[in-house]
Amino acid sequence: MSDNAHDGFHYSERDVQREVTELEGKSATAARIFDLRRIIGGLFVLYGVIVTITGITDSQSAIDKAQGVNINLWTGIGMLLLGVFFLVWLKLRPMQTPPAVSPEEEQGE
Repeated sequence: MSDNAHDGFHYSERDVQREVTELEGKSATAARIFDLRRIIGGLFVLYGVIVTITGITDSQSAIDKAQGVNINLWTGIGMLLLGVFFLVWLKLRPMQTPPAVSPEEEQGE
């Protein structure tokens, strides 16, 4: 009986390196997609649009309830500004993925 459980599978160093590079690329893409700034910014923009439209279409009685302040309009504008801030921040300072550690560097530690 052999000590190696994977006798039928022989991977070259090139195959392993290619697989690692592919997985690192997928990981970096997933990290960019799920960056919290994108999620928070998108939600604030979406809800900001909804609340701003509500504020624009508010009746005078709803404004009078808030002591004459169109609170939906101002809150919606604030939410829009915050959401745009997060999205601009994401665009100007994209998330940096740490550099990959090569197998040679790993063995040297």
